[in-house]
Amino acid sequence: MKFLDLCKVYIRSGAGGGGCVSFRREKYIEYGGPDGGDGGTGGSVWAEAVDGLNTLIDFRYQQHFFAKNGQPGMGKQRTGKDGDDIILRVPVGTEILDEDQETVIADLTELGQRVQLARGGNGGWGNLHFKSSTNQAPRRSNPGQEGVERTLWLRLKLIADVGLLGLPNAGKSTFLAATSNARPKVADYPFTTLHPNLGVVGVDNTEFVVADIPGLIEGASEGRGLGDLFLGHVERCAVLLHLIDGTSETVAEDYRTIITELEAYGGDLAEKPRVTVLNKVDALDDEERASRLEDLEKACGGPVMMMSGVAGEGVTEVLRTLRQNIDDDRLRFRSTEEEEPWQP
Repeated sequence: MKFLDLCKVYIRSGAGGGGCVSFRREKYIEYGGPDGGDGGTGGSVWAEAVDGLNTLIDFRYQQHFFAKNGQPGMGKQRTGKDGDDIILRVPVGTEILDEDQETVIADLTELGQRVQLARGGNGGWGNLHFKSSTNQAPRRSNPGQEGVERTLWLRLKLIADVGLLGLPNAGKSTFLAATSNARPKVADYPFTTLHPNLGVVGVDNTEFVVADIPGLIEGASEGRGLGDLFLGHVERCAVLLHLIDGTSETVAEDYRTIITELEAYGGDLAEKPRVTVLNKVDALDDEERASRLEDLEKACGGPVMMMSGVAGEGVTEVLRTLRQNIDDDRLRFRSTEEEEPWQP
């Protein structure tokens, strides 16, 4: 299935039905009076966050969503039928933007959350509403209200607890495959990851979601490589896992490259808690480990962990450190010891 995280849609709510001009035509009733019914309300357009979706690929094949119009009123005080609503079912974490791609209309971050994008037009009044003591036979009615037509953008930001960062071929996909049931593409060349992947990771009877995005390179904020198109998927993460390729001769420069791109991206992404890890240490001897660990600690000004996703060395310690940076209310599953005892 193709991953799609940005798309344009065209929506239009239904117009209201027109009111009816009608009079009672019954035998033996000389002064029947008006009995025109009101028009029905037009259908509205809604957006709802549903479960089971992690891409906007459905909107690749259908971009136009038009709600039904309300039916006009009829005689004998019959109101026209309301138009059916249309619901755009989107993944959790979808932002709805105006046509300028800057104004955020809604941010659907919870399952079942709904928002009205375009309200249907009200139905017009029939001539029954205009009857009065001085106008007992009105021959006027109101037309239905027009619908609302809008052009909107849908932008998906995946909901995850941990975001993976690093240069291409830093071992992000290998880490995700080793710690979860996700099966991202893994190869010995850069840019094997072309779209984000999600995996559920478990440690110490708790589970959390990890997001793997394509690697960043120098100048990504200016559009080089895949650019910073996918950085939005780690904006909602509680903690970032920054992986550094231990086999690189310039680990300090590799670290600064990613930090520079995070700062250029803007927002509070560069201020999020980060866990820096020297990866692929299974390919280094003790002297090389100590040397590159020292260089990396000087560059980041804080502690650095060592890990090998292939060999499994240090993976559990890294997962436990990530768990400590995630708020309890974000965890998918808690240990049975933390749960409240059952009471009848």
